Amino acid sequence: MAQTKTSWLIGIIIVVACGLGLYLYVSSQYIYIDQSVIEAPIISLSPSSSDVLQQTFVNDGDSVIVNQPIARVGNEIVKSQVNGIMVSVNQNIGQYENALSGQAVVATMIDPTQMRVQGHIDEDKGLESIKVGDVAKFTVDAFGSKTYYGVVDQISQTSTASATNNIFNQRPTDQFDIYVRFNPARYPELKSGMSARIWIYK
Repeated sequence: MAQTKTSWLIGIIIVVACGLGLYLYVSSQYIYIDQSVIEAPIISLSPSSSDVLQQTFVNDGDSVIVNQPIARVGNEIVKSQVNGIMVSVNQNIGQYENALSGQAVVATMIDPTQMRVQGHIDEDKGLESIKVGDVAKFTVDAFGSKTYYGVVDQISQTSTASATNNIFNQRPTDQFDIYVRFNPARYPELKSGMSARIWIYK
């Protein structure tokens, strides 16, 4: 009886050890980035000269095509620069738009074809092993465990933030941005602003 219990215990230890070994092996094959979000560069639309906002032709969330009229400032028609989606439209008709001071943005938009996954990684969590061209997979919180794929196409050259560290006298850890390009046409359900998680294969 005692021998049977010992055999079971040894078996359990072997299974746990194998499982731990497999986990460590798989983990060593990729770098995990938890703080990630799908984003597309914001395009600001402004008139070339200062005047009063007279009229708008679109609303937040509208899809537009390149050179589509967006707003009229004075006698100037402000048009979209690319095919895309409107993010915000200034509806304050009668407001003076001062182009000289840079305060004349009448609308903002994104180009969905330029969407990427932007991840923030601590400098000591594998940054040195990440290279442009590395294959990456990612999940999006809104779609559970569904897996998407892309490629690392940019690594920031300067830190964007410092991670807080509560250990006395320990230096702060800088964070860097990693960008993963994917094909938006293949994943039309993905939208700018969605939270994500990234696994970059070494």
